[in-house]
Amino acid sequence: MIMTLGQPLGSVIQGSLTGGLEVRLHPDISVEDMRVGKFLIVQGMRSRFFCLLTDVALGTTNQRIMANPPSWEDTFLREVLAGSGTYGTITLAPMLMFTPESQESIVETNGKSPNKSLAAATGLASFQPQTSTTMELLPVKTIPSHFSQVYDASSEDFRRVFGWEDDEQRKNFSIGKPLDMDVPVCLDLNRFVERSNGVFGKSGTGKSFLTRLLLAGTIRKGAAVNLIFDMHSEYGWEAVSEGKQFSTVKGLKQLFPSQVEVYTLDPESTQRRGVPHAQELYLSYDQIEVEDIKLCARDLGLSDASIDNANLLHAEYGKSWILQLISMSGEEIKTFCEQKPGHPGSIVALQRKLLRLESLKYMRAACPHNYVNQMLRSIEAGKSIIVEFGSQSNMLSYMLVTNMITRRIHQHYVKKSEKFLQTKNPNDRPTQLMITIEEAHRFLDSSIVQSTIFGTIAREMRKYFVTLLVVDQRPSGIDNEVMSQIGTRITALLNDEKDIDAIFTGVSGAGGLKSVLAKLDSKQQALILGHAVPMPVVVRTRPYDTVFYKEIGDPAWEEQPDEEVFAAADIAKADLGF
Repeated sequence: MIMTLGQPLGSVIQGSLTGGLEVRLHPDISVEDMRVGKFLIVQGMRSRFFCLLTDVALGTTNQRIMANPPSWEDTFLREVLAGSGTYGTITLAPMLMFTPESQESIVETNGKSPNKSLAAATGLASFQPQTSTTMELLPVKTIPSHFSQVYDASSEDFRRVFGWEDDEQRKNFSIGKPLDMDVPVCLDLNRFVERSNGVFGKSGTGKSFLTRLLLAGTIRKGAAVNLIFDMHSEYGWEAVSEGKQFSTVKGLKQLFPSQVEVYTLDPESTQRRGVPHAQELYLSYDQIEVEDIKLCARDLGLSDASIDNANLLHAEYGKSWILQLISMSGEEIKTFCEQKPGHPGSIVALQRKLLRLESLKYMRAACPHNYVNQMLRSIEAGKSIIVEFGSQSNMLSYMLVTNMITRRIHQHYVKKSEKFLQTKNPNDRPTQLMITIEEAHRFLDSSIVQSTIFGTIAREMRKYFVTLLVVDQRPSGIDNEVMSQIGTRITALLNDEKDIDAIFTGVSGAGGLKSVLAKLDSKQQALILGHAVPMPVVVRTRPYDTVFYKEIGDPAWEEQPDEEVFAAADIAKADLGF
């Protein structure tokens, strides 16, 4: 089998496994064509190395050239020095090795074997023909020899590494393309949903669009059911696109009308935005536990003493502790503290601050309908859930609601998973669930992560078939232990050094990757590394546009047969109680 590599770009002159390879560019190769994030192939004597370009530099062979450089107008002298006196170098991080197997094959470039001619010219080694019908993909545990030639990576190389979206053996999803190539880079969604994952980037870099791409992929490929806490109403029906001109993009409910349900904490806001078939969501005081209040202590302004008194009230009154507290008079509080080791001042302060809950549109004294159980039935039926907040998108509401709902769903999953482990019956296996939260550092901060359900889920990995998709612009605010458990990290541009360091928590050989991350464009570029990709990769993210809608979504309502439209409408009416 003959494999053509094309024009050589340079030669390996030195390097190490941990520090990377230094490559001197050939005189006819412009250093300006070498950009950080580019993928290159190094052809060794027996293996091919798939590498990421992490740095570009200029070099000279003589210090006198630096002391007395030729003028820019002297093109003749500059051309004489190019390649002999001045040259460009690049630094490569070897990521993977292609190791040949079985039958004989020779790698060629322009009709000649580069290794054979190299061996003849240098006398370093006799040339041994490569033998291969397939190329085995292995982690890098060695480096190529001196003077190994460097080439552009081909689309075939990318397919060997990242697979193809139409691969029937894996649930691959194209997340984008390399910066300088027209070939898809695929995530393995089966591996993606096995662990908690993160989408990071500073404000305005397109985190919501990246998240929407990932969610659409998991729904289309059937990799997981999603529970999405949509703080800013960006994922349900439609959202404002990023750009100078105002336009909107489709949400998940438009792309997958029969596979997505929308619940709203603010029905008026949802109706004003024209979201059809959204279901109202209400919660009650008796569903709030002390752990929910503790998570919101910062937003409610509660002290540790107030939390201690909340535990006393809960122990005394059970589920009705908040209603009892709100209705208590000063004398009743005093009497309670005489009977229990409570502090009147702290209880009065707790009462005053919990009265803020009365202003929340979705909070009721009691709910005749259990909305969380309704969500669970939909999730078990394979439907993804989006919870919209509308005008209730303050941090108090967001943290309270997400914690209350997630804790109950997690409890259900723990029981169901334990039953499945006992029976081994495939019918008892829980549906894989991925929970999406924004402003994740507020839930996963080191000071509170041990007491939140989200910290528990992140540390459990896939133990109970529940994982997280965390979206955040401040990864440095997330606990280091939790960050080390994040399986796949999809990161847009970050400027803050602490945030960049946090992205590479638990990642070996991160030095070169940090420089790659810091040089991303502010729009539509991301660095992907972790469990769902075989190696770190910089991509130009897939456009979220009409082409994507056609490739990924269900047929539009107007394109569906009448009987399907009527059937979907009947289901929606039944869900709404009509």
